[in-house]
Amino acid sequence: MLDFAFETKKNSRLSCQLILEDQHDGIIVNLPEKQGWMKKTDAVIIGAGPVGLFAVFELGIMGLNAHVIDNLDKVGGQCIELYPDKPIYDIPALPECTGESLTKNLLKQIKPFNTEFHLNQRVEELKKVNDRWHVKTNGNKEFDVASIVIAGGVGSFEPRKFPVKECEKFEGNSLFYAVKDKTIFKDKTISIFGGGDSALDWAIELSNTSKVNLIHRRDGFSGAESSVTKS
Repeated sequence: MLDFAFETKKNSRLSCQLILEDQHDGIIVNLPEKQGWMKKTDAVIIGAGPVGLFAVFELGIMGLNAHVIDNLDKVGGQCIELYPDKPIYDIPALPECTGESLTKNLLKQIKPFNTEFHLNQRVEELKKVNDRWHVKTNGNKEFDVASIVIAGGVGSFEPRKFPVKECEKFEGNSLFYAVKDKTIFKDKTISIFGGGDSALDWAIELSNTSKVNLIHRRDGFSGAESSVTKS
């Protein structure tokens, strides 16, 4: 649990943990520690996306405790960072869901295990010590664990930004590297750069309410064939 609070209104105190409960259904998020901090536990899961969250559940039902590390500032991985509001169609037993709803349901599923998440943390060192592993992050956190689950997906997510420095002044206004709220693009002309699944899926989804130009540097697209056909 976080042990600090801050003023939100006059004569009112609300801990950061309560805010996270409201947003992420009660997950426990820890801050970077001082040098020398070491946590002994059963397992560390690297990656807080859907696979990492389900790994928490699988370990939990076996009676094993896991801590989750992720470089992002939120739980959900690529689903939350890239398309929280976009329909997803390839989740077993769910004909359609969004990245946000998928993440919320996974968090609800693992809530009984009181999992601790270490966000804004990048794993920098793995070291074998006798029959266990020591894991160290860039935030001075160290873990002594029996097992490591790597659920990193495409890796530590960082947008591939335009190399032209002048583009920075348009970021968050007319230049976006992820879609957090698709309603802001309604009835507008949009240019999407990319040829993978994310670019194709957003081109299809946003074309329902906007005019979309899909721009790719290669002759073909690398996304799913069904998405290529639709676009």
